[in-house]
Amino acid sequence: MGDQLGVALGRHVVRDRMIGLLAVTLLAGAATAACGSIAFVGLAATHAATRLGLGGPAWRVPVAGLCGAVLVLGADVVGRLAPATSEIQVGIVIALVGAPLFVVLARGHLGDRS
Repeated sequence: MGDQLGVALGRHVVRDRMIGLLAVTLLAGAATAACGSIAFVGLAATHAATRLGLGGPAWRVPVAGLCGAVLVLGADVVGRLAPATSEIQVGIVIALVGAPLFVVLARGHLGDRS
């Protein structure tokens, strides 16, 4: 309802926001650790489908599925073709793609949401 009402009710608004931010960060990290890095594909694919803007809202689910398949396939190919003595796991390649994407999403540099 706003900062003014929170202050009027005797709450420390900045402290409460920092505690909430810390709780959300820890819970998101724990969920990612429990699910594995491949679960990131669902988040990245939906954002990619939204940014592509192909068709209307009814097309976002099929486009998101296609984006997810392309992301996992691309990560698998990169992991197999990496110049190393053995293959790199798909989850590691997806994590290398996911970290910069999350930074860009958090900073809001991808433009307006559709």
